[in-house]
This record gives sequence, structure tokens and C-alpha cells, in this order.
Amino acid sequence: MYLGVILLLIRRMTASFGKLRGEMLELNDGLNILQAPNETGKSTWCAFLLSMFYGVNSRERERAGFIPDKIRYAPWSGSTMSGRLDCLADGRELTLTRTTRRQTSPMGEFQAVYSGTGDHVPELTGTTCGETLLGVSREVYERSAFIRQAGLPISQDAGLERRIASLITSGEEDTSYSEAADTLKKQLNRRRHNKTGQLPVLETELQDTERQIAEAEILARQLTDARAQAEAFAHREAALSEELVRLDRWEAALQRQTLAQARDAAQQAEQRVAALRQRLEEDRVPENETIGRLRGAIVNLETTRKAVDKARAERDEAAKALLRAEAAVNESPFTGLTPEQAEKSPLDLSPKPRLPLWALLLLTLCAAALGTVLYLTLKNLPLSIGAACGLLGVSILALGLFTGRKQVRWEALAAEARQQRQTDLTAYTTLYHSAEAARAEADKRSATAEALYNTLSSNEQGILLEIRRFAPSAFDASTADSLLRECATRRKALAEAEAAAQKARLRYELLAQQTPAAESGDDTELTPPARSREAVTGELAQIRASLASARSAADRLSGQLHAKGDPAVLQSSAQHLREQITALEGEYDSIQMAMAALENANTTLQNRFSPALGQRAAEIFSELTGQRYSGVVLDRSFRISAEPTGDGVYRDAALLSAGTADQLYLATRLAICDLVLPPDQAAPIILDDALANFDDDRCAAALRWLKEEGRRRQILLFTCHSREAGFFAGDSEVSVQRLTETA
Repeated sequence: MYLGVILLLIRRMTASFGKLRGEMLELNDGLNILQAPNETGKSTWCAFLLSMFYGVNSRERERAGFIPDKIRYAPWSGSTMSGRLDCLADGRELTLTRTTRRQTSPMGEFQAVYSGTGDHVPELTGTTCGETLLGVSREVYERSAFIRQAGLPISQDAGLERRIASLITSGEEDTSYSEAADTLKKQLNRRRHNKTGQLPVLETELQDTERQIAEAEILARQLTDARAQAEAFAHREAALSEELVRLDRWEAALQRQTLAQARDAAQQAEQRVAALRQRLEEDRVPENETIGRLRGAIVNLETTRKAVDKARAERDEAAKALLRAEAAVNESPFTGLTPEQAEKSPLDLSPKPRLPLWALLLLTLCAAALGTVLYLTLKNLPLSIGAACGLLGVSILALGLFTGRKQVRWEALAAEARQQRQTDLTAYTTLYHSAEAARAEADKRSATAEALYNTLSSNEQGILLEIRRFAPSAFDASTADSLLRECATRRKALAEAEAAAQKARLRYELLAQQTPAAESGDDTELTPPARSREAVTGELAQIRASLASARSAADRLSGQLHAKGDPAVLQSSAQHLREQITALEGEYDSIQMAMAALENANTTLQNRFSPALGQRAAEIFSELTGQRYSGVVLDRSFRISAEPTGDGVYRDAALLSAGTADQLYLATRLAICDLVLPPDQAAPIILDDALANFDDDRCAAALRWLKEEGRRRQILLFTCHSREAGFFAGDSEVSVQRLTETA
């Protein structure tokens, strides 16, 4: 057991956090070596312990290069984030639990009870738990006692500044140079920062106000001009309106004259209509309907007359056709016979051919002459008789042959005659029937022509009798038609007169509706106007447009002037803005003076706290490096430099090797723990692979220092190496645990 009294002791932790699935880790007082290979949850246990004290910030958002704890350490198993921590604080056994009720607030439900009783610890809440038990805020704890390998360098923080300032000044933790400087800087920037701030805004507003005042003055002058112009246009409009009234009176008088003329014209037209109607009645001129009917009847007579002429022509053609048909029948050998009689009449053929007597006598004479010639020539009678007989026989034979041929020819001619007779008979039958049809057609055409002529005569007499009732001289169709055309002309003249009278009456009535009633004195003076209505109305339209434009401009200028505001108010506002600018410029100068004073005070304060912190860090760093370095200095922004032993030149941490720089940062961290952590609460120190870059000798020196520091407070050293556990092998004062792989 250690001689010192440890006021805060973590006994065990149970986590459902990241890859940890309900794992439990039990701890002892003093130095705890927690050895585990990489990716077994060492950093997860460290983050879990910090979250149990201070909670999980649910307002952090993921961004490039940064993953908030609520996402990084969400349980891999899919369960909700939760944990339990059993500890001894100020002699009291406490159990702290954090669970997740809402997914948006991981580990947001906090409970602190006395172990074994379940009674709530009233002074511990989810927000105040870490600061109450550890004595410092989360920011201070993370920059002092919570040491990661990747977070060994110390970053500047307002909470850490306040804590250090409280140790070397009045003891109050509400003073921070960076916060005060930031506040003054914000106030200074609030008043002026480049083109932003209150002063630029007020100056811009003053410029706008002065511009508005100048514009208002211009608008006021323009408004006065516009109103004067509008008034001039209004006077001119009144004069033109009066001239237009005189034109109206003149035109009204002319309209009344035109109305009187229209009334007279209507009366004259009506009188003419009455005279024409009376003459038509006296002459018994029929109505247009009767005239049209009779003229139509005359037209129909002409049509009938043409039909009669056509029928007579067709009758004559039929008679001619009959004569031609009868002439063709008369030319036939069967004329006077009916086709039946012609068919029964005999056929007259020529007699059959016979040897003619004169031919025999001629042959005999030729034979006798031949015999005589032969006898006289030859003097031989028998030969002469024989020759004569031979000649006679030959002649008879020739005649016989000739007669036979004539018989054949006769039979052929007889056949042709019979065939011709049949052809002639057929043609005669056709001609006979054609003559009969022509005779019937001629009789028909003659009857039609006679009937049409009778109809024409009857209708013509009826029409002429009707026309002679009002036109006694109508004795033929042409005279009647001429008289009817004259009647139609007279009726047309009456209709035109009636239409003209109606038009005149309508014109008069329309003018009577449009013509204003005469007032007393309207028609006494009819002086023609000097200008036409078009000229007056054209100028009046232009004047009214100009007047409207002037009034619109005046209204617009008035609205703009009203929008600018009252000039007195604008002047007052400008004066007020100038006063504000003067006041802010005074404040700006005062803040600059305050910032200069604060800088001087900060320099003085730095000269006070830097030596103490540097001295303690140098002591620890000297032990860690085997007295290789003897001095450490750091400025207000925690920029660290180390002085090698026997060398008066300080070397910046960036110029040291990686291992030596880590040792310098660790020494500074441990020195800060001595200065800022409350000694009456002895907050535990957490180290996550903080000795990874140390060589064996310096690692042993660091372990000896940590073991000695473990007599005053609990120290948790998570490491992936086995040398720390080997260094304390057999040392009962140091707790060594080997963590296994977590699935």
C-alpha cells in the first residue's frame, strides 16, 4: 500500500462502447499497467472513461478529417451506447451510470448513486460530474492528465489559461488572457474590421442619410417645377374645353338645321308616294303580283308557241319521212302487195337453153361447102362427103357442148334469182313496215301540233281578255307584254318612292334622337369656329396627356420625397449618426488602449508563470532523459524549447527527435498536472501509448517517475508493448493486466 492518500480511485468500468460489448475492467490504486496489442480497445477504454466523467457531445457534426465520438464509438453490436463506473471519491463508494434513451443523445441519461444503497448523489449530474470529481473542466483535463500518444503536444485553451492564471495570481479561475484578448478583439472588430463593424455601418448610414438629404432637396425643387407645369397645363386644358363647348354649340345648331331639312325631305317623299299611289289607282294598274303572274303567263305563251313551232317542224319531218318510205316501197317489184302477198307471188325464170335451128342449117351448109371444096380440089367424092360429114359431126358435137354449158348457167342463174327474190322480199318487208311506222308517227306528230296550237290559242285569248280589263289596247301578246312592263315600271317607281320616303323618315327620326334640344339663345348666333374640332381635340388630348404626365411626375416626386422622409428628421438623424460615430471612434481608441494594456499585463503574467512551469517541466524532463537536458522554457501559447545540459542554446521541440520531443511534451504535461490539477482531489492520470516512442532507458526512467507519482494519485498506463509489464515483473506495488482481443 502507498503512504499517500488517493482521494479518487476508479475501481471498475463496464462498457458498451465502440467495439466493447459489455466488457468489464477492474483497476487498483497506484500505477496500473494495461497491456494489450493494437486494436484490442485501449483507446476505446480511454475515450469511454472520459465520456463517463464528462459525457458525449451530441452536438458535434462530422466533417472532413473529423469523426465525432457519438459516431466513432457507436457500439459495433448495434446496441445502445452505455456504461458503468464504480469509484471511491472522498471516502465514498459511488456508482456512475450513463445510458442512451434517445438515439440523438448517446449516453445522455446519467445517474450517480451510493454503492450498495441506491441513494442518489445530489451534487453529481451528467453535466457537472467530471468537474466535480476531477476538479477541472474537460478541456483542462484533456490538456493535462489525459495523455494520448497522438495528443502529447499541448494546445492552447482558455480553460487551461484560467487555471494557470488562478495558480499564479488571485486564485480565481475567471481570468484568461486569450479570452479577454478575444473579447476585446471582438469588441474592436465589432466597431471596425476592414469594411465591416458598427463604424462602417454608421458611416455608410450617414453617407446614405446625407445622400437622401441632398436627393430630397433636388426632389423638392423638381416637385415645385412639376406642380407649376401641371398648373399651366390645367389652365390650357380649361381654355380648350371652353373652345370645345363652343364647337359643340355650333355643331348642335348645324344638327338642328340638318334635322329640319331631313323633316322637309321626309314630308316631300311621303307626298310623292301619295301622288304616285293615287295615279296608279286611277289607272287601275294591277299589283306587282298580278303583273308578275300575267308576265309569267305571257312567257309561258312564248314557251308554248315555241313548242307549237317545234311540234309542227316535227310533224313536217314525219311527213317527209313518210313520203320517203312510201317512195322506197313503190320502187320495190312487190309494190301494191302486202308482205304476205309478195311472199306468195310466183317467180318468173328465163326459158331453158336449146340448140337453135339456124345453127344446124349453118353447120349443114358449112359441111356441104367443105365437101364441094374438097371435091373440086381433090376430085374425090367419097372423101369430100366424108370430110363434110366429119365437119358436120364436129359442129354438132361443138353445139352440143355449147348447149350443155348454157343449161348449167341457167340453173345457176335460177338459184341466184330465187335468192335475190328472197332478199328483195326481206327488204320489201322492212320497207313496208317502216312506211307503216312513218305513217303512224306522222299522224301522231300532226295530232300533237294541232293540240298545242289549240292550247296556245285558248291561253292567249284568256290572257289578252284579262289584260284588256286595265289595258284595252292589248290585242296581241307583244303589246300586252309591253303594257305589263310599263305597269311594272310604274309599280317599281312607287316602291322606290316608298323606300326613299321610309329612308328619309328613318333618317329624320335618327337625327331627332341625336340632335340635342335647342336651349334659349343657342341658335341666335351661329358664328363658325376659328378651328376645326380635330385641331381642338388633338391639342386637348396632347395637353391632357402632358397634364397627366406632369401630375404623375408630381405624384411620383411627392412619393419619393415622402419616402425620403421629413428633411428635419433626416437632418436630426444625420446629427445623431455623427454623434454615434464620434462615440464609437472614442470607444475604438479606448479598446485599442485596453488591448495594449492587456498585452503588457499578459507579458508580465507570462514572466510569472512560465518560469514555474518551465522549472517543474525541466525537473521531470531531466529525470526522463538521464540529466541530458537541464532547462525547459515555454511561452504563453505553449510553444516549448529545451536546453541541453552544458549548452546555453535552447532548442525548439520541432528540432528534437520524435522520441525526445514526446519525452519533452510528457514532462510538460506532467508538470502541468502538478500545477493545475487540484491537490485535494488527486485526479487520475490516463496515458494511452504515451511511451511508445521512448527507448528502453528513458522508458524505465518514465516508469519509475510514474510509479512514484502513483503514490499520490491513480495512474492508468495503456500500452501495446510488453516492456512496461516486464519492467514491473514481481513488483507488488504495480498492477499489471494483460487485456485480450475483443471480438
